[in-house]
Amino acid sequence: MVLRTEFTRSLSVTHPIVSAPMGGAAGGALAAAVSNAGGLGLVGGGRSDRDWLDRELALVSGLTTKPWGVGFLTWALDPDTLTRALEFRPAAVMLAFGDPAPFADRVRAAGAKLILQVTDPDEARQALDAGADVIVAQGSDAGGHSGRHSVGTMSFVPAVVDLAGSTTVLAAGGIADGRGLAAALMLGAAGALIGTRFQASHEALVSAPVSRALVDARGRDTERSTILDIGRGAAWPERYPARTLRNAFLDAWRDREGELRGDAAAQREYREAIAREDPGAIPIWVSQAADLIGAIEPAADLVAAIAAEAERVLTGAGSR
Repeated sequence: MVLRTEFTRSLSVTHPIVSAPMGGAAGGALAAAVSNAGGLGLVGGGRSDRDWLDRELALVSGLTTKPWGVGFLTWALDPDTLTRALEFRPAAVMLAFGDPAPFADRVRAAGAKLILQVTDPDEARQALDAGADVIVAQGSDAGGHSGRHSVGTMSFVPAVVDLAGSTTVLAAGGIADGRGLAAALMLGAAGALIGTRFQASHEALVSAPVSRALVDARGRDTERSTILDIGRGAAWPERYPARTLRNAFLDAWRDREGELRGDAAAQREYREAIAREDPGAIPIWVSQAADLIGAIEPAADLVAAIAAEAERVLTGAGSR
């Protein structure tokens, strides 16, 4: 049994598996490894650092001839950066967290598939109006940023599938193995976008302490908050909190966000702690599926294992 869906057909990939464009962690090597293994690898364009982006897009385009893509934070994207990224001829561009309308036509005109991530029904309708080729329905289980009023992935995905009609939907949030992919397909999605599991791979651009933390993490140790963004001076819109591992800084400022915004000294000290890689300060983006990660593995092995397990699960469900 090989999992063929509308997503695999439209993107010309083997498996309905997409690696999330995690800012700073999903570079060209990770995207290429996922694409070469039959999924769709996405480079994390993040906040549009042009030097970083040029390097990583050159890397992925040199390491694979398979389809790959790039993802951006819509609220931080500038048109020139998008134009530059499109020069590398990605098969897909993913936009998340913000209004995609100013960029949608440019992506389609370049021949790339437009993938839009949404965190609530209003964003799903906005994505449809913008002409999304693929909608990523991200539930609150996700690591990193998600919508303030997001609901869990199991509830959110079928609601978006119903709204989307003939538009392809991917599930995201708390999916880390083949069972999660199989569940996404049963909910009506055509595949899954997976972040934390690929962050815990050899190709991800993360430090050794972060890798260890990912392996040791448990879902119960995560929390959604805006505190770490406030502390590090990140310009993230307040409507998008981030799920991270709890740390000393978050514990110290919980329920004191307003006070932290006005404390420049505390913010400066926090940024200095991050710079020296203080384990009590570093933001470690982790989904609620952290318990399913037991080792740092090659991304290609992860793609193969997730696909094979999903096939087994669905075959077994059919026989039952």
